[in-house]
Amino acid sequence: MQFTPYLHFDGNCREAFAFYKDLFKGTVVHQSSFGEMPPDPQNPPIPPEAKDRLMHVHLQVGAQALMGSDAMPGASDACAGGYARPQGLWVSIQVADAVEGRRVFDALAQDGQVTMPFDKTFWSAGFGMVTDRFGTPWMVNVNAT
Repeated sequence: MQFTPYLHFDGNCREAFAFYKDLFKGTVVHQSSFGEMPPDPQNPPIPPEAKDRLMHVHLQVGAQALMGSDAMPGASDACAGGYARPQGLWVSIQVADAVEGRRVFDALAQDGQVTMPFDKTFWSAGFGMVTDRFGTPWMVNVNAT
């Protein structure tokens, strides 16, 4: 069994995943926009303002994956494809050492909001909590050695 975080954005998924691709040194193995979807007579047509938004993106980082999509503009709630800020969760990243932890944390913190600065703790050589500029909450933790 494997768990894969699936992140939701309000129109900036493409920008976020370009950033994550570089930061995490991964590869985008699939990316498609709502405008690339074939028409479906069972659903209303895609609004013009949604055509460039990402319907799905898959970033592969080693054996791990991170996926995401944009919300449909004008949708009333998250169940209907609308956007809601993440609540009650953090994407936790385990890194090998404090140098890598600092690099990842500082990049995520740029134009974001730090909840807990990256520093040594009683359980780790480095741990910090930050919500990045795209609205995704992250915990960066150095694996215990």
